[in-house]
Amino acid sequence: MTEIPEHLRKRAEEARAKAAGTKGDSSSSPESDTPVASGEVSSTDEKIPAHLLDRGKAASDQPAPVESSDPGLGTGPDGNTQRLLAVVKSGSIQDTKATPIDKVHVWPHLLVIEFLAALGITLFTLLFSIFVNAPLLELADFNKTPNPSKAPWYFLGLQELLTMFHPMVAGVTIPGMGLILLVMAPYMDKNPSRKPEDRKFAISLWTVHLMFWAVLVMIGSFFRGPGFNFVFPWDAGLFFEL
Repeated sequence: MTEIPEHLRKRAEEARAKAAGTKGDSSSSPESDTPVASGEVSSTDEKIPAHLLDRGKAASDQPAPVESSDPGLGTGPDGNTQRLLAVVKSGSIQDTKATPIDKVHVWPHLLVIEFLAALGITLFTLLFSIFVNAPLLELADFNKTPNPSKAPWYFLGLQELLTMFHPMVAGVTIPGMGLILLVMAPYMDKNPSRKPEDRKFAISLWTVHLMFWAVLVMIGSFFRGPGFNFVFPWDAGLFFEL
């Protein structure tokens, strides 16, 4: 049931009181027996309809609602408790954060880093060439072959493989398989994380590659003597030149 406003309730009470006083006066006067036509309506009934009077009386007879301790709770007309919601602006609920992307522009981010790295390597090479002497060997004599005849240190790994396998296996098969595995590593390990604990496969593959090649280079550099035979450097000496 809809709750009657307070001003209508007061007007209904005043109308009832006036109607009760009018009835008392009419019963004592000689003209009280004058009948009223069915089509006529009194002034009081014309101001306030009868159904509003009845609703006002029913609402006044109901007990007063109990106020809740929570200011956010209100009691409705039928006794239902309702919570008032805060007014939220439409703009404040929109997501204004930019969506992160996993891409970086080549210029200037990547090229600036590569340029600085190139400057650093050039400076290191210049300082190293100033303080470390690297003389050229004497002219080659086809009548005098040096013993042991060693390749440059960065090729000693391949030369060491030639002492163990067939040239086809040592020069093509094993290096080719290593290069193919390194090329396929990004496709087999697609984890975008940069943390070492999250890239175990890629780090293990690269570590095995480096250790395998480093061991071959060290053996060919320090443990190979005349005739490219295996020797201990602390016994036969060091047969290695830059």
